[in-house]
Amino acid sequence: MRSNEPLNSLSQFPTQPGDHRFMIDSPLGTLTLTERAGALVALNWGKQGTQTPTPLLKRAAEQLRAYFAGTLTVFDLPLAPEGSAFQKKVWARMAQIPYGQLLTYGALAKSIHSAPRAVGGACGRNPIPIILPCHRVLAADGSLTGYSGAGGTDTKRLLLHLEGALAPELSA
Repeated sequence: MRSNEPLNSLSQFPTQPGDHRFMIDSPLGTLTLTERAGALVALNWGKQGTQTPTPLLKRAAEQLRAYFAGTLTVFDLPLAPEGSAFQKKVWARMAQIPYGQLLTYGALAKSIHSAPRAVGGACGRNPIPIILPCHRVLAADGSLTGYSGAGGTDTKRLLLHLEGALAPELSA
């Protein structure tokens, strides 16, 4: 994988012995959830690997289905995203953005004493999109800019529309 390639493209998430995977159908296509050592470590687009469902992966799938149905606004799952200390700091702050709310890269950067470009890079490397809501982070002018999942900004727009977070001019 190229270093600038989003982690959640259709590329394979690197597995380790003991990883478990579970695939679910969603409005975005098939999503693959990966569990390692009792925590969710990845959500990727497409079918990846062999399914080995666990109670945690089944609970994550149920919560994602409820999210897409509009009946769940807060995920309650053990997460262990792999990344640098800085990336984990950005992802922890992103996790605090409430359902249906938006934050700019600049505001997120200011809240953790960083720079917007660095925050954007960490958002692009988010290994658990949707659950760690990088889709809720926008450019200073309100534009959607990029999204690490399959479908790019079209997927970001769909998720924000689902949450009722888009201004009418952005949802078109």
